[in-house]
Amino acid sequence: MAEDKEITPLKEEDLRAALKEMKVYVDITEGDLERIYEIALRHARQRIASQIKVKEVMTVNVIAVKRDSDLSEAAQLLSDNMISGMPVLDDDGRVIGVISEADLLLLLGIKKGHTFKDIVRNILGEPLRPNAADRVESVMSTPPLTVGPDEDIRNAAAILDARRIKRLPVVDGNGKLIGIVSRADIVRTIGRKT
Repeated sequence: MAEDKEITPLKEEDLRAALKEMKVYVDITEGDLERIYEIALRHARQRIASQIKVKEVMTVNVIAVKRDSDLSEAAQLLSDNMISGMPVLDDDGRVIGVISEADLLLLLGIKKGHTFKDIVRNILGEPLRPNAADRVESVMSTPPLTVGPDEDIRNAAAILDARRIKRLPVVDGNGKLIGIVSRADIVRTIGRKT
């Protein structure tokens, strides 16, 4: 059976037409056939996903920051690159933490789970700024959640979902950064494969 490049959702009239075209009696209802199709499609997606390794979908040009970088530099990198978080590296390139917008907002007294309205109120009411002498390592999240390049993307997706995070640093056997995999990378890949 040839694989379709694009999967089109079935409608009842499509199922009726297919059953009529067969010109034989088949003892299943249209609803049964539609359910079989949905289950088969789910299995096909799982099969395709299980064949994809993190290294096939990860981004290799990763924006990262050193542990001793100042917080204003980290904030600038996040802003300039339009990302909400990035890995923090030691001097040997090993991932030792992650810094996110949420970590920086905590410095302003804004708790995680904030709303935009909360941020505006805080900024207008009391414009606090991080001390430029503060270093990334003082606010980064540790220990970092990471994934290996040969891991199944389903494992990476499960971690992202369970921890409600957007990205995972990809590290080699020594903990050195070699890439990053995001929810968007996984969704994009699954979309191309199904």
